[in-house]
Amino acid sequence: MISILILGGFGYLGLNLVYNLKNLQYNVIIIDNFKNSSNYYNIDENLKYYNIDIRDKDAVEKIFCEHKIDIVIWCIDTINIDMTLYYDINITGLLSTIMLMNKMSIKNFIFISSNTVGLHLALNVFRKQHDWQDGDEIITTPLTFVSTNHSIMYERLKPIFADVDESLCLDPKSVESRITSKTKAVIYVGIGGNTGQLKKIQSICKKHNLKLILDAAHMAGTKIKNTFEGGQGYIVKHVGQEADVTVFSFQAVKNLPTADSGMICFKDDANDKLARKLSWLGINKDTFNRSTQGSYKWKYNVEEVGFKYHGNSIMAAIGLTQLQYLDEDNDYRNHIANQYINTLKDVNGINIIYDCLLVAKSSRHLFQIRVNKDQRDSIIEQLYANEIYPGVHYIDNTTYPMYKYAHGTCPNAHQFSNELITLPIHLNITSDDIKRVCDVLITAISQN
Repeated sequence: MISILILGGFGYLGLNLVYNLKNLQYNVIIIDNFKNSSNYYNIDENLKYYNIDIRDKDAVEKIFCEHKIDIVIWCIDTINIDMTLYYDINITGLLSTIMLMNKMSIKNFIFISSNTVGLHLALNVFRKQHDWQDGDEIITTPLTFVSTNHSIMYERLKPIFADVDESLCLDPKSVESRITSKTKAVIYVGIGGNTGQLKKIQSICKKHNLKLILDAAHMAGTKIKNTFEGGQGYIVKHVGQEADVTVFSFQAVKNLPTADSGMICFKDDANDKLARKLSWLGINKDTFNRSTQGSYKWKYNVEEVGFKYHGNSIMAAIGLTQLQYLDEDNDYRNHIANQYINTLKDVNGINIIYDCLLVAKSSRHLFQIRVNKDQRDSIIEQLYANEIYPGVHYIDNTTYPMYKYAHGTCPNAHQFSNELITLPIHLNITSDDIKRVCDVLITAISQN
């Protein structure tokens, strides 16, 4: 069993870590000399806890020896203590910590070549495992990049479009009204990093025995509030545990960018095992194992008609480097969003798309506003004329020919699609840039 030492385990961050790590059956040890913290009562009395000052070198060394510590997680803001005095620097390797943090939130994960292939793979696995038939129905959103809904078509399933709410995510009431005897799953898109009413959708899926597929293309770094039973307080977790499968994107313009890749995370171990095989052409032994195991290590069987969906090592190397900066980058994105909000919140003619209450911290992949649909295109043109380049996320998918059968069934999505503008939000934008964007935007609205 891996032994993890948490320095500052009774603080806000430390308590969240302890809760998650204990659930994953790690051996957790705490050093924190603030035992009277208001969080202390939440800790299992059997947890190994040491009320000492971490500057007490002899006491800390004794703990390292007694528990054979593998990983240290620093949850205190003291920066003038050289902890390398106390332990082998190898156990604090960045890669180990990154892998641990991933495992804290999501049990299974497979590195793949894109979010799109991940969505297709999820549906393919569920279809195989649960004997879904051609024409079975998947409830989805029309307000998404088209790859979400194409993935349904790849498996000869039928997209059934439900409407969205003010968050631009699926409306639970609309979702429930679309459920029939042929409904097998719901694909939920966390647009812009927002969660919308994800918990209600999760409850609906459980009630009707439907698979929940979370398209988290925009959600790398989004953290949500998980309320304790009885409603007294909450802990913060990375989004993804709510769904039967979650698919992230690491495409070039996403918050954790590589050239293109993604990650698929199944809750069920059997689905994960099948997906690993299917992502590498149905071969029952990966390249690493064919290079390292047994006299017949070169020999393998092909047990399924799979796909070439695995992620490659170059993208993985880029991703591991980018992962070091994900939280810092998302902090800056939230800083940008707050500047936009403070400037635009009282401007007539602008409706801001806010984070939902479930969000503890958004990835803020997008900052979106809604304006009058009759003015939207001319406002965008005026921004272009001032070398400001907004976007539109997204066009109502039911306007495309392959989904035209559902046109007019989702009035909110259709209306919002004609009103949306995505303002520039990236790591090189400055406060002065944001002021200029807002000035030009406000002028454009006043002139239209």
